[in-house]
Amino acid sequence: MNLFKSLSHHPFALLWSGQTISRFGDSLYRIALAWWVLEKTGSATQMGVVVFFSLTPMILFLLIGGVVVDRLPRLRVMLSSDLLSGLVISVVAFLAYTGQLELWHIYIASLLFGFVEAFFFPAYSAAVPEITPSEMLPSANSLTDLSRQLTGMIGPSIGAVIVAVGGTPLAFALDALSFFTSAICVSLIRHIETTPSKPSEPQHIFADLREGFSLVFSSSWLWITILVFAFINVTANGPFSVAMPLLVKQNLHADVGALGLIQTLFSIGSIVGAVWLGRFARLRRRGAIAYVATLVTGIAALAIGFPITIIGVGIASFARGVGFAIFGLIWTNTVQELVPREKLGRVFSIDALGSFVLMPLGFAGVGVLADQLGAPMVFILGGTITIFLTLLALLHPAIRNLD
Repeated sequence: MNLFKSLSHHPFALLWSGQTISRFGDSLYRIALAWWVLEKTGSATQMGVVVFFSLTPMILFLLIGGVVVDRLPRLRVMLSSDLLSGLVISVVAFLAYTGQLELWHIYIASLLFGFVEAFFFPAYSAAVPEITPSEMLPSANSLTDLSRQLTGMIGPSIGAVIVAVGGTPLAFALDALSFFTSAICVSLIRHIETTPSKPSEPQHIFADLREGFSLVFSSSWLWITILVFAFINVTANGPFSVAMPLLVKQNLHADVGALGLIQTLFSIGSIVGAVWLGRFARLRRRGAIAYVATLVTGIAALAIGFPITIIGVGIASFARGVGFAIFGLIWTNTVQELVPREKLGRVFSIDALGSFVLMPLGFAGVGVLADQLGAPMVFILGGTITIFLTLLALLHPAIRNLD
């Protein structure tokens, strides 16, 4: 099958294996952290603040991260990121185990995770096409998303059991172990040059950034999507990331197991989307398909805001997962295919900066709105705005005609 073709390439197989393990650990951490914060504070606002602290340093350092990964060996950047993340979460696990963990510790850990992500994200996105033959790239990107969703499907359910039986310290410790395992896998990748050719005359960091921004603004499909998703990443993802635990507890009158099930159904939907897209070596009318998939995520958020059962919420979460995976994979494949590889790190960092720049305050605002208006209203507002922005973007020919 075309979907699994890239696993025959040893360097990518190692990278993929390490990241799959690390993502599984992250899924345990997220479910444990969400429940720990909710039980500690009983407030969706505090969950929004935690997200704020993790996103802010990432946004502040993304541009520098993009320049760094276009200058230094990308695998080395990833290795350093995994080791630092493993150390941070080890401290969190120890504090939780000894009963000393406080909210301010989580804030500091979130700041450090955000800093590391500013370098890891562009490094990974740019390294995949460097270590993977071009004909295997669609398979590699689909498998990357598939591993993210498989671990997202399995992780929340297992995480809920671990939290219920062994407590949050065990979930945190397993996440630390996953980072160290990923670092080992990255260190085993040998004889691969993952740094683009350097210019004969070294450039200042601002000259490097200017090149990246010039490329983005010269491509309408790039800057329009980055601009639109600066808002959609808040309106479509904020309710799920911040208000969902509150919805589950107060409106659905369910426990952490239900929260894990909803997140698992999202991941199952994403797997379906990734497997479907991974079957194609070449997809036509990419722009229209990607934005129709985004429209589905908006409709799903809107539906959850109405008084439906937990089964209905699960179905909406599944549909959101399908749409989320299809857009994400089309976007990643298109950027990697159309952007010169020596500028990939900068373009991915600019993309992430533009797409995430409103998320810290936006997610914090979602938490406040959920406490003031109720979680259902947050989903209704988020879904409605997402639908409007998606339809607005589809009016531009650069989006509709992207093939």
